[in-house]
Amino acid sequence: MAGHVDHGKSTLVGTITTGSLDNGSGGTRIFLDVQKHEIERGLSADLSFAVYGFQNGKSQRIENPLNKREKSRLVEKCDKLVSFVDTVGHEPWLRTTIRGIVGQKLNYGLLVIAADQGPTHITREHLGIILAMELPVMVVMTKIDMVTAEKVEKVRIEIFDLLKLVGRIPYMVKNPEDADFLAENMNQHLVPVIKASPVTGEGLDILDRLLYQLKIPSQEIESQKPFMMYIDKIYSVLGVGTVVSGTIRQGIVKKGERLILGPFPSGDFLPVNVKTIEMHHFRKETADVGKVVGISISGVEMDEIRRGMIICHNDYNPKAVMEFEAEVTILVHPTTIREGYECITHIETIAETTCIRPVDQEYLSAGDTGLLLIKFKYRPFNIRKGQKLIFREGKSKGVGTILVWSVKSPDLLFINENYISNLVFFENH
Repeated sequence: MAGHVDHGKSTLVGTITTGSLDNGSGGTRIFLDVQKHEIERGLSADLSFAVYGFQNGKSQRIENPLNKREKSRLVEKCDKLVSFVDTVGHEPWLRTTIRGIVGQKLNYGLLVIAADQGPTHITREHLGIILAMELPVMVVMTKIDMVTAEKVEKVRIEIFDLLKLVGRIPYMVKNPEDADFLAENMNQHLVPVIKASPVTGEGLDILDRLLYQLKIPSQEIESQKPFMMYIDKIYSVLGVGTVVSGTIRQGIVKKGERLILGPFPSGDFLPVNVKTIEMHHFRKETADVGKVVGISISGVEMDEIRRGMIICHNDYNPKAVMEFEAEVTILVHPTTIREGYECITHIETIAETTCIRPVDQEYLSAGDTGLLLIKFKYRPFNIRKGQKLIFREGKSKGVGTILVWSVKSPDLLFINENYISNLVFFENH
């Protein structure tokens, strides 16, 4: 779920997952914005996760998404689940939105645009990020109950023009039966556009039908690979211990298994034991690719774990990488990107300061495509060929794909920052 701040992302998710209509003041948003400052300001500040499902084709919703037992029962009984990653629309928290789109193994992107405001610069930026990740996208126009029919039509035209500008084919969904056609034909080029109101309920049946009919890409090949998950969140649970959560990228994890976690600043991967596995508060013996899970582990101290690390089978054979080459396209940049340029690079759940140097030319500017040598500035990470990346300096500057990477000697490149203060340099030594 992406879109500008106050366009109704969290409200829409709250209404879909509970089946309760909104009160016009964001009442259903309360199930996702749970921090004190989020509630007071009415602005989401971090990623939120929500779920609802289907059993024998009928929607199964949760009366109270804050009730862990109710959510656990839903996961247990449904034969198809829809998990929402609700991102942040406020511009200063763009890195959190990028983490939600890039860092999760998503199947589809849903862009929310409010009818009272229409597409904004943030709308365009979020759409660009979704398309850079090569996700099929759908658009929901919200707040249609707050404006006239003429305004709704005007915003619809703006949405259609925006989608055509980026080479997509907009398709206005007018009834639930259209969802069946779209589910069969939706790809990265065909974009469903739905008018909906969480207050009146208009259009929600269409969205519900589309979400049910959407195909889930086959994960058979990925499931047969060694288990690997990028870590998104780290926290401590009373009576459980250290828990790492994220979306499983490949393979299957089992309770009681022995895994490895890293890379640490030294470049090492350390062994850990899987104590328990949970999916939306439902205990599982195993979990496979595409699932958002929390895994409680032992063997490593919580304060040693960082977002962007991976947890995996030893057979995954992970490497600690400090630099790599990527083919990139520069989206927006007022000057030129030359050797020594620094920015934040996002890969999966990694968000790290990097140093950049063009490979075959002196510089790159807006609209250019070329090769960049990118170096992590402070610590190594595990990456692989073919992964998508976004780099930014405030706003998104470019997108690309990793081509090759190189592993440097830990003895030369890795210095544990905890010991830097103890270094002493002697004259003539």
